[in-house]
Amino acid sequence: MKILLLALLLFPAKPARSAVAPLEVGVEEHLGAALPLGLHFTDEDGRSVALGSLIRKPTILTLNFFSCAGICTPLLNGLVDGLNDLPLEAGQAYQVLTVSFDPNDAPLLAKMKRQNYLRQISHPFPAEAWRFLTGQPKNIQALTEAVGFKYKAAPSGQYVHPAVIVILSPKGQITRYMYGIDFPPQDLQMALIEAARGQVRASVVKTLRFCYDYDPAGRVFVSRVTRVVGAASLLLALALIGAFSFRRRRKS
Repeated sequence: MKILLLALLLFPAKPARSAVAPLEVGVEEHLGAALPLGLHFTDEDGRSVALGSLIRKPTILTLNFFSCAGICTPLLNGLVDGLNDLPLEAGQAYQVLTVSFDPNDAPLLAKMKRQNYLRQISHPFPAEAWRFLTGQPKNIQALTEAVGFKYKAAPSGQYVHPAVIVILSPKGQITRYMYGIDFPPQDLQMALIEAARGQVRASVVKTLRFCYDYDPAGRVFVSRVTRVVGAASLLLALALIGAFSFRRRRKS
């Protein structure tokens, strides 16, 4: 009984969570849907461009924000790793389009990000094959809603958002979602070949990763510190229970 009471004291029914409002974050797949190609964004040189003028071939779309301190960098690095071993010719067989969903991001930062990632590609890769765009809130909202990309602002000024890339056909139709931060070149190749044909394929792996630790079931943020403290508490509780049991056996 004492062991049970100790466990209940150390592990209350509800885990400690940061005090923020419940949020909806994740991906609602819109397979087969067409993007609103009339939306205008700003390119790396400050020029207004319509999505329809850019998406003319199979496209890898990533939604990020350029000051992200979380999963955006691992996602883009993982994409670079996949592109480095991708046998398809960039600019001909496919292209990449990265759009910031933070309306505060500016073209200069987009240009710097573009240069940084282009330098990481180990084979000839035309600059026009990877574009970085920024935009106004209404256009960002229209695009993210069309893709089914759900994100929320965090109290820190960052965003909580899922890690996912979206594969588009030359007509701007959503043909596949790929989750996580690792994108094997053979998977990318197959997705892009199917996109070129306009073939829509459901996602096989839908394990979501988030920029912040996020509890989709409870629809709240759970800080990494809280998780570390929880793990430490678990170890301490096990140690106390073990010591208590050992002392009881010795007394017996």
